[in-house]
Amino acid sequence: MNMHCISRRRALTIGTGLAISPSWLCLANDEQRRFKIGACDWSIGRGGQLSALELAKQIGLDGVQVSFGKPGDEYDLRSENIRRQYEQAVETHGVQISSLAMGVLNRVPYASDKNAERWVEECVEVMPKLRQQIVLLAFFDNGDIKGKPQLQTEVIRRLKEVAPQAEKAGVVLGLETWLSADEHLRILDAVGSPAVQVYYDTANMEKQGYDIYKEIRQLGRERICQFHCKENGFLLGEGRVDFPRVKEAMDDIGYSGWLVIESAVGKGLSIPDSYLHNQKYLRSVFL
Repeated sequence: MNMHCISRRRALTIGTGLAISPSWLCLANDEQRRFKIGACDWSIGRGGQLSALELAKQIGLDGVQVSFGKPGDEYDLRSENIRRQYEQAVETHGVQISSLAMGVLNRVPYASDKNAERWVEECVEVMPKLRQQIVLLAFFDNGDIKGKPQLQTEVIRRLKEVAPQAEKAGVVLGLETWLSADEHLRILDAVGSPAVQVYYDTANMEKQGYDIYKEIRQLGRERICQFHCKENGFLLGEGRVDFPRVKEAMDDIGYSGWLVIESAVGKGLSIPDSYLHNQKYLRSVFL
């Protein structure tokens, strides 16, 4: 059993003051597993939908990364009733929520929009109520901050504002951007909080031309909160990312936790068939 994982879980549980029911904890044999395999709800065609958990079970996944969107969405996690529905779906289907994700920030930029800043604060408030410890903050499309120092400075300011709230709640904000490891480290060092880390996406970083195997080691376990195992236009294991080398890098930094599949749909294959392949492939490499 991974002692780092145990100590981190205990610390975050103490920080949130949660009494977690057995159904939300891993079973004894499940605790022995270093990795669990999930998928983004949007990547399996169920973005922001409760039905993503049922489909994940059918595909053979261990869990789902669930979208946290704008107020008033059909499955708005700000609502206690909606959270109860997700809790019931976890019980019913025997899958977990790996983390939350704010893809909405690609349309409503965190760096410049006051609504986005408020929504991140609201997500931090919700996460302990849903027993979640990690949320992905997306910085693509309208929210891109690559090569935009003024926006990066504003992101740092906003993260410094929300970080104490996140620390108190025992949760982590994971930045997913086009930035390099060096650029990420500059932001993390400026914020200076363990509640702000990197959500590392293998395909995105490879697409930027970064040495992802070096970057994973450079950022290290304390700066990477979770991973997207991703390919664009290929099934996992058939594209440009060398996942055995990714595992070697994870071994070196001592990472244990969720491997969340994104994209990776094969040509001519349905999403369920693609994800059946993807989860089996990851298990063959990592488990």
